[in-house]
Order: sequence, then C-alpha cells, then structure tokens
Amino acid sequence: MSARKAPLRRKVAGQLHPGAAAESIVPLTPDRWRDFAQLFGAHGACGGCWCMNWRFGAREFAANKGDGNRRALQQRVRRGVPPGLLAYHDAECVGWISIAPRAEFPRLEGSRVLKPLDDVAVWSVTCLYLAKRARRQGLATRLLQAAAAFAFEHGAPAVEGYPVVPKQDAMPDVFAWTGLESSFRKAGWTRAGAWSPNRPIYRALPPRAGRAKR
Repeated sequence: MSARKAPLRRKVAGQLHPGAAAESIVPLTPDRWRDFAQLFGAHGACGGCWCMNWRFGAREFAANKGDGNRRALQQRVRRGVPPGLLAYHDAECVGWISIAPRAEFPRLEGSRVLKPLDDVAVWSVTCLYLAKRARRQGLATRLLQAAAAFAFEHGAPAVEGYPVVPKQDAMPDVFAWTGLESSFRKAGWTRAGAWSPNRPIYRALPPRAGRAKR
C-alpha cells in the first residue's frame, strides 16, 4: 500500500473508539478507492448513488444506478483533481465530502432552487456522508473546513454549499446528505442567499492574501 499524506490531522479524544485517536482528512485518490467503497457499502451510500446524483443528468443517473455510477465515479477519481475528501479515524474511513467546481454538476445547473447567485466561478459541496458511528460528533463541520481549504488551494474564488433546514427539531440522516445549516455555520461559512426558504446557499471565501500583521 502506498504512503498516504494527511493534510489535516488532529487528536480526537473519546470518539468512535476508546481513548485518544488520530483523525485525518485527505483527498480521495486511486489508492484510497477501496476505503471509499467500503464506507459507501454495497448500495453506494444511498440507492446506488455513488455520489453521482449531481454529476449526471437525471436520465443518465437513473440509467447508471448502482454499478454504472460506481464505475463512473471511480473513473473520475483516476483523472484530474480528486473529487472529494475522506475522513479517517485511525485506519478506518468514516466520512466523505464531495467538492469540485460547480460546472462539474449538471443537476445543479438545472436547479431552480439552487441556481447561481451570481457569476462567480464557485466550487460546490454537494454531499456529506458519514458512517453511523461518526455522526453527531462535529465531523461534518471539520469536513466542510477541510473542503474549503482544499478548494482554495486549487484556486477556487469561493466555495458553496446547499444545506437543508429541518422543519422539525430532528431530521432523518438520509435527508441531510447535503449537510445541515448548523454545520455550515460552525464551519465559519456564511449565508449568501436563497431561492427557497428551506434551501439556503452558504459560502466560504478564501482568507485574504498578504493581510498586514498587526
């Protein structure tokens, strides 16, 4: 197995396993595909999606449901900039976040609810998927922070996300796959606008380069 670099690494105490453990958030590269596939399981996370829902048009997505979507994403992983980041708790893959230029997501381009706010060439977070044992522990927030940093490293002028706003105090995890508004706020993102009251659009901006030291 090839060596893996971990651009984001911190200690997390008392989560997932007894005692202290190391958490890493790293790009999904070909050598990590097996870990990603294990996280998503036989059903591709949800109904054979394999995180291709936004990357295909509706008909193409339906036609490729299952193995076709899996092969399509694996091909995407093999070329160009990684399409997202994986979170590890020690050697166990426990989380995924999809991050890429908005132009790579045809379903976003055709959405009336999530249509562009302006002409900024944003990158988009379209999916957050966490293993059950890793949920409700702040991992979504840390993945959002890491995804923004990753996008800025690759020249993104801004990063967008499309969280859901629960209509009740609790929402089934399966309906929160684009993230919850609270996670974006905790990650330091700000509400940039909305075409629907239940689907706000959040943004993160790169830190100002060359800021004068006080």
